[in-house]
Amino acid sequence: MDTHAFDAIVIGAGIAGATAAAHLSATRRVALLEAEDRAGYHATGRSAAIWIRNYGSPDARIFTAASRAFFESPPPGFADAPLMRPRPVVHLAPPDQVDHLREMVAEGDDMREIPVAEVQAMVPALRPGYAAMAAIESDCFDIDVAAMHQGFLRQARAAGGTLALRARAGRIWRNGAAWCAQTSDGAVFTAPVIVNAAGAWGDEVAAIAGLDPIGLQPKRRTACIIDPGDHDCADWPLLGDAGHGWYVRAEARRKLMVSPADETDSDPCDAQPDEYDVAVAVDRMQQALDIPVARIEHRWAGLRSFTPDRGLAIGQGTERGFYWMVGQGGYGMQTAPAAGALLAALADGRDPGALAPAVSLCDPLRFARKATA
Repeated sequence: MDTHAFDAIVIGAGIAGATAAAHLSATRRVALLEAEDRAGYHATGRSAAIWIRNYGSPDARIFTAASRAFFESPPPGFADAPLMRPRPVVHLAPPDQVDHLREMVAEGDDMREIPVAEVQAMVPALRPGYAAMAAIESDCFDIDVAAMHQGFLRQARAAGGTLALRARAGRIWRNGAAWCAQTSDGAVFTAPVIVNAAGAWGDEVAAIAGLDPIGLQPKRRTACIIDPGDHDCADWPLLGDAGHGWYVRAEARRKLMVSPADETDSDPCDAQPDEYDVAVAVDRMQQALDIPVARIEHRWAGLRSFTPDRGLAIGQGTERGFYWMVGQGGYGMQTAPAAGALLAALADGRDPGALAPAVSLCDPLRFARKATA
């Protein structure tokens, strides 16, 4: 058997695995195992991420806030260009969503109500009468997903790590103090620590290792690209309804990405867009924006995986040395820098510092406790 000894094995080379590997590489030599022929093929490669302070579960918001400094000032040489581009987020409330938007403003940080006329000035395509109320989060920004992902992969490799592509872990077992993972080509990787960062396949990886699942549910999210016609949308805010039924944002400067903000339950798979969801996205967008759509230029779908309580699962599971790094839902990119730092701190037995309030919230053992309660 072709055996390779490392200090940590990370399964899955999307943003969760890449971030975990990069942070672990400060103290360990890491093997990053990816089933596909390129890293980030699934959710990471299909993400159009934006940093939104008030988005996600309570633990996600802790990680989001803690990650901002990284985006503002990444390590020297991490990326060739800035990782962030300012883009406000505007929430629109038709009459039946006004109460909900008021609650969002009352509970959110750095979110404020603005006149609908102010939104009309920013987005001339907004149909008069659609919104009865509007609110803005001014401190949000687009994230360069590809640059961030590649930056973390480079960090792991620069520290002596290995990225093994087309290396699906078909067997995982304990051998004394070491975890062993045998890949599809017969190679065996061993390490005292193994990190399950397999995204939608996280519960399947646990089952391969003989461990109980935590109840991950992948959900399909659909998006498409349209031409906004005469509108220059490059500097438009991300715009959507308060009920999360649709949103749009500029893409490649002169194009507009449209999504119905769908969350359709799915098995782990290579997600494909459903024509009905694309049609719903366009219809909902056109109720708010006066933009004719002659054709769909591109469409795609990805999977966002949620735990039963929609919080993240980061930390050691029921077996020593087996760590979870899953359940990022739709906030994996904006939480990645801090989430990776916490995973490494827990694996190394270090004080998590400012991230301590998130430890109990994202503890994977909470699902095991509920199962036995």
